[in-house]
Amino acid sequence: MSLNPNYTKYHPKWYRKRIPIFWWMQKWAYTKFILRELTSLAVAFYAVVLLLQIRALAQGPEAYANFLNWLKTPVSIVLHGVALLFVLFHSITWFNLSPKALVFRLGKKRIPDALIAGSNYAAWVVFSAAIVWMILTI
Repeated sequence: MSLNPNYTKYHPKWYRKRIPIFWWMQKWAYTKFILRELTSLAVAFYAVVLLLQIRALAQGPEAYANFLNWLKTPVSIVLHGVALLFVLFHSITWFNLSPKALVFRLGKKRIPDALIAGSNYAAWVVFSAAIVWMILTI
């Protein structure tokens, strides 16, 4: 027993305002935040597909041909299209967020946000072009 007469064994019932389950749909900023978090599922999907491709490649030509045939199915194409849209949204929001997360200073002057985001987009375009070039020429 406690010597304090005001002591209660359990927490008092605090007032908590009820929040609807779809609270995040009330404002676009909240919806965008939730969608951004959900894009991690698309990134995970691409990672799993890559691992499955490596596994099929290791199992031999027949397994790899079966994997490629699965990639040609309509369900797979739709899944990849949706995942691509989510990954693009993820990348764009990440690049727009990077100036807020990385504050660069040149002396005492802060580098503008547009320069940081723009350099990310430029690097994205350069690497994408290099990958497309390698795929088309090899």
